[in-house]
Order: sequence, then C-alpha cells, then structure tokens
Amino acid sequence: MPKIGDIELPDFPLLLAPMEDVSDPPFRALCKENGADVVYTEFISSEGLIRDAAKSVIKLDIYEKERPVGIQIFGAELDSMLQAIDIVEQSNPDIIDINFGCPVKKVVCKNAGAGILRDIPLMVKLTEAMVKRTKLPVTVKTRLGWDSDSIKIVDVAEQLQDVGIKAISIHGRTRVQMYKGNADWKPIAAVKNNPRMHIPVFGNGDVDTPEAAVRMRDDFGLDGAMIGRASIGNPWFFNQVKHFFETGEHLPSPTMEARVEAARRHLQMAIDWKGEKLGVFETRRHYTNYFKGIPHFKEYRMKMVTSDDSADVFAAFDEVLEKFGDFQFA
Repeated sequence: MPKIGDIELPDFPLLLAPMEDVSDPPFRALCKENGADVVYTEFISSEGLIRDAAKSVIKLDIYEKERPVGIQIFGAELDSMLQAIDIVEQSNPDIIDINFGCPVKKVVCKNAGAGILRDIPLMVKLTEAMVKRTKLPVTVKTRLGWDSDSIKIVDVAEQLQDVGIKAISIHGRTRVQMYKGNADWKPIAAVKNNPRMHIPVFGNGDVDTPEAAVRMRDDFGLDGAMIGRASIGNPWFFNQVKHFFETGEHLPSPTMEARVEAARRHLQMAIDWKGEKLGVFETRRHYTNYFKGIPHFKEYRMKMVTSDDSADVFAAFDEVLEKFGDFQFA
C-alpha cells in the first residue's frame, strides 16, 4: 500500500490532478464522492499568496469532506515560496505539493512551473528548503524534462526524494510538448524501477480510459494514477476505473438524470462558494463533457455556456432532462 508521509492510501490510488479553474472545491467534492482517493487544489501562485491577492487566497479554501487534500503552489523565488508555505499551513491541508510541471508561458517565463526544469540545481534547492520549512508531507508534480534532449527524470526524481519529498507525480510529456502527442510512460517506469527510489511514483498523462489505468498499473508498475482532463465534466471516471479494476467490466454510463443532477449540484456549489457571477462562469467548461454525445444538443449547450444568470442555466438543465431524458449514453 503506498503512503504519502503517514497518509495511508489504497492499492493503486487515483488522484485528481491540480487543474487551473477546474480543481476547485465544488469539483473536488464531486470527484471525491465518485472515487478519487486524493484531491489537489488548483495551482496557487506563491507571489499571489504573499501579496494577499484575492484570486490566490480563495484557492486555499478546503473542506473536511475532501481529505486527504493537497494544496499546490508554484513559484521560483525561494523567499516567496517559503512565505507561501507558512500561509498554506494555516489552511491545514494534508499535503503541500510543488508545481514543477505547468507548461504555460506566463508561468514558465518566470522560471516557475516547468520553467525550472532548465535549472535542476535550483529545483532541488527550492524543494529542500520547502521540505525543511514544514512538518506536512511535501510532494512534487513535474514533467519528464524541458525537451526531448534533456530528459533526466530518473536522476531528478532521486535527488528530490533525497531532499525529503514524500511522493512524486510525473506527467509523461516534456514542457516543449505542452499537451500534444502521446504521453510517454516509459521514463516514469524507469523512475519507479530505480532501486534507490522508495517513495510512491504516480503517473500522469493520457489516463483517459479504465484500460489505460490498468496498463499504467500492470505494464508500467506505477504506484497510482493522477487523472486530469479525463475527469472534466466526468467526475464518475474514478469509480469507472475502480469498477474495471475489480470486475474487468465497464460500469454503465451515467444516466441523463445523474448527469443533470451532477451538473445542477456542481453549479449550485460553485455559486455558494464564489457567488453568482463567478459560479456561473467557472462551471461552463464542464457542461460539454457532462452532456457529450447527445445529437442536436448545440442549442441547449449554448444556453448553458452563454447565460450569466444561473436561473437560465438551471432552466436549461430542466429542458435537457425533459427532452433527452431517455437518451442512452454509449
């Protein structure tokens, strides 16, 4: 059984990846209810936290029902990252995760996220200082390397372990790849197979079917899977994977009633958390996936993603249930 520090996890745990504007408390709650073993917050800027920027501070909101929950921070300035750790500790998460993997230009250009993959000594130095700053278990999420010519993830992971991290999640792409091409899990398996590694090694990237999760577990020997895009608008994915592990069979797709109910709860929780305007806006990206595969659906989707009034969106859910209630999802 893998452990993150003293946190005991089931065999081959499924982790909800930290995704900006996706992994917020409402979505984490839905994923937790549907089988996610560990959930992570959206990534939070260390600079934003120490400036008390509202957009960063609200991301510190965590709730008892989500535990174990990790708060993920990013940055490249040692003092800022250490101050951010002190602020994050006050929210009492179970885990602090460092983002060394975000490929987005506005993050990378500050040497943060995947940008730090061009300076491994700094990456290790930052990590060591952060581990020493907190009693909470520190984990890292990163990529294979900056580009295909600089993949040294086996050595990098070992160095990070040696300065005290308690688990590592590795996305099977380089920064240069962004999200293009196929994720390569072989270098992640090489990290796991390094006889000096003793912390959990979680794989990330292209775990988009239960069969993919089985391959990651059985063919690549990893300790667990971190799931990102496959869960957007599909919080049931975690239970689908677990059912497949246990039975070798696919769970039936959620019914229209279950999808409408999840979308309705998601929107209501978002409004309760962030208010009407932001709640409506930030749940929009999920609706396409909640209702994926329904023919002639554009009219209803447009109502959901263009209205600024939650009453209109809730009304659209009712219309969908009435019109497509018997639709059978593949």
